Amino acid sequence: MLEKVLIANRGEIALRILRACKEMGIKTVAVHSKADENLMHVRLADETVCIGPNSAADSYLNIPAIISAAEVTDAQAIHPGYGFLAENADFAEQVERSGFTFIGPSADVIRLMGDKVSAIKAMKKAGVPTVPGSDGPLTDDHERTLKIARQIGYPVIIKAAGGGGGRGMRAVHREQGLLNAISVTRTEAGAAFNNDVVYLEKFLETPRHVEVQVLSDGQGNAIHLGDRDCSLQRRHQKVIEEAPAPGIPEEARQRIFKACTDACIEIGYRGAGTFEFLYQGGEFYFIEMNTRVQVEHPVSEEISGFDIIKEQLRIANGETLSVTQDDIKFNGHAIECRINAEDPKTFMPSPGKLTQLHMPGGNGVRVDSHLYHGYTVPPFYDSMIAKLITWGPDRETALIRMRNALDELVIEGIRTNTPLHQELVRDTSFMEGGVNIHYLTKKLES
Repeated sequence: MLEKVLIANRGEIALRILRACKEMGIKTVAVHSKADENLMHVRLADETVCIGPNSAADSYLNIPAIISAAEVTDAQAIHPGYGFLAENADFAEQVERSGFTFIGPSADVIRLMGDKVSAIKAMKKAGVPTVPGSDGPLTDDHERTLKIARQIGYPVIIKAAGGGGGRGMRAVHREQGLLNAISVTRTEAGAAFNNDVVYLEKFLETPRHVEVQVLSDGQGNAIHLGDRDCSLQRRHQKVIEEAPAPGIPEEARQRIFKACTDACIEIGYRGAGTFEFLYQGGEFYFIEMNTRVQVEHPVSEEISGFDIIKEQLRIANGETLSVTQDDIKFNGHAIECRINAEDPKTFMPSPGKLTQLHMPGGNGVRVDSHLYHGYTVPPFYDSMIAKLITWGPDRETALIRMRNALDELVIEGIRTNTPLHQELVRDTSFMEGGVNIHYLTKKLES
């Protein structure tokens, strides 16, 4: 087994990785910015290295500094967590070239799936259903573009090939606005992603966001850990996730599971990953693959009883999957609320020092968080400070436990979005299950 792992991240995911390493007897190196010298995982790691000042660009995105930290501490492998450099193919490549193991897929696979056009092409080849679209980049041939849009039918959506996180997308409802929308999206994509390639797809008006968690060892074996519904979103950012997705017919579910695991084997995928789909009218449509562990991975762990981070470490060590699909037994329902340091009405970030902190507990309650009493939430990074997860033998029980846990949660000294979650888990439509991706936006606007 790996002897020492460098954790190239911060916050709750860094602590989550550290805990998995400690359970497996693996020593840890915590790299951190100057602002993060008091993070919980930094306190608990076997070794620590400050890699730069407060700015993420000068620390957590500083590839030479991270690789240098691995060199001076004799780490064998680097776990990128999520965000920051987790899906940066150049980082994965430089890690491997420097003689370290990158805990994730190969740089070539990250590039393949990171470009939306090549990802769709690869998924079509592997038999994964995709959204009807241009089947490649849009060119300067305006007549061809207009013809494609007419064949698909309006509304359509223009997407940047290098986009992500809800950026680089523009819906078009009438032909008159199509060419201008393409031009604007192309310009924005070039500036934001250094890649001005755009493509066109059918715009699904009331879809749900359903994703499939997979693990593959790159040696011809792949499993899934079921699906998740992540449809409650604000500005394309997930707010609440749950597993399994409510109301999906079992036949459709099994069909998409097989397509995803087959695709992993087809592309030589290694590690943990997530296939993201839009689900509408009983059909799945591939939108992208996240080539890393997801924020919402705990709900899949709760219903499967399987540790995703530990399996990432085993796979990175060159081992085959420790289980087969038949070994995975799904049980119950799990829900996750992302707790952010932000105003629950304006959503403005709310950094500061915690003056009171009480985390909920009880049967079926899990909290993934790096917070502790007296900790100061810095203003420099993502506002997520905790993930509150509840499990129950059925969805209703998981919801009841989530309501109780949210009511029990105390975080004072800063503002959080806890009141929004308290409202959402009592929302009639959400309680019924199966809301679409536009539901929360419309609710907040009403």
